[in-house]
Amino acid sequence: MNVKIVSNEKELQDAFSVRKTVFVDEQKVPVEEEIDSFEDEAVHFVLYDDEQPVGAGRFRLVDGMGKVERICVLSSHRKKGAGKIIMDAIEEYAAKQDLKKLKLNAQTHAIPFYERLGYEVVSEEFLDAGIPHKTMMKTI
Repeated sequence: MNVKIVSNEKELQDAFSVRKTVFVDEQKVPVEEEIDSFEDEAVHFVLYDDEQPVGAGRFRLVDGMGKVERICVLSSHRKKGAGKIIMDAIEEYAAKQDLKKLKLNAQTHAIPFYERLGYEVVSEEFLDAGIPHKTMMKTI
């Protein structure tokens, strides 16, 4: 499996395809919430297994800090290290931007995954798209 930083329309559509499968189809997030006004300013990442897109994520600068968003992996590739591969690529990208801190809003069921990667919970639980989340941060 390898991660690409999206550089063309096909790769962007591959990332959106994975996100729609996971967030819209599986988790019932309205598509208008999933594909939002921040897409153009974000750096998108897509994980491929051979030529098939199987994971995605995006990264933005928010208030001088790196914000990791929309991390998702198709069900066929979960529990196989795919999420870590995406996160490693995003963290590597962020480090090259001279960023010291990253934050993300984790679905509560995914908190143990992010804790294994060194993120710490820094907020109370809140709802985003009707799904419980907590904000997490990491110094890189």
